[in-house]
Amino acid sequence: MRVAETDSNEAFGESLRHSLDRPSEARVYDYFLGGACNFAVDRAFGEAQIARYPDMPMIARENRAFLQRAVRHLVAAGVRQFVDIGSGLPTEGNVHQVADEVAPGRTRVVYIDHDPIAHSHAQLLLRKEGDPTRHAAVWADLLETDALWDQVLATGLIAPQEPIGLLIVAVLHFVPDDRDPMRAVRWLQDKLVPGSFLVLSHATGEALPEQARQAAERVRADYEEQATNPGVFRSRAEVAGFFGDWPLAEPGLVWTPQWPNPAAPGYTGELARAFILAGVAAKPEL
Repeated sequence: MRVAETDSNEAFGESLRHSLDRPSEARVYDYFLGGACNFAVDRAFGEAQIARYPDMPMIARENRAFLQRAVRHLVAAGVRQFVDIGSGLPTEGNVHQVADEVAPGRTRVVYIDHDPIAHSHAQLLLRKEGDPTRHAAVWADLLETDALWDQVLATGLIAPQEPIGLLIVAVLHFVPDDRDPMRAVRWLQDKLVPGSFLVLSHATGEALPEQARQAAERVRADYEEQATNPGVFRSRAEVAGFFGDWPLAEPGLVWTPQWPNPAAPGYTGELARAFILAGVAAKPEL
């Protein structure tokens, strides 16, 4: 796997030490999904959040299921290469596994995460189950767009002149406004050719009943105070703004269980409990 050459050992080691000292949003998410790539500090934090807001595992599962459906949709639309930013830990049903179900041996995936544990586990997963001629993992930060894109291209797996599936799923609600996540998303969109897709999901609490909203806010505050990255909720309009002028595929920006079917088969709860809005947009022709 072509990954380690561009890593700074000193920076990676420092980031690793910081990540081990506190709960990591990637590892806590893995815990909510029932994965094994988490530590005691993450499990304790996760259990505390479930006590505050029992829907947390359901929210994670529905978001993961949305990602998998979106990947199948993109492969069916002809996309053969994916850049998954904030990919997290290697839980079953990763992008390369889902894509290969639809187009065996014909898709390429670059995973990106700034969490060193997530990056290391992604490397292990790909060595065990991936194909190093088609899949790679990169340690990089969404907000450091130039360096991120240089590393993506350095893998040799992504052809920038061809459509790309850009996945930014359950990431931006860990990036506060003062770090200007909109700039990073626009920068990446500008790098993609027409026919590319942006797959994005983001937490919002605005449709919840007041009691649930207050509980969700306590969870958000815990992430800000204790975890490696703060949490931030945005309104539906703010989430929609990340897509810019790219037209959303039907059914638009919806709760995760509703995409691509607004009837949300198999989901019996109140839709706002899914907590995360999701959408898929294609870059139009010039």
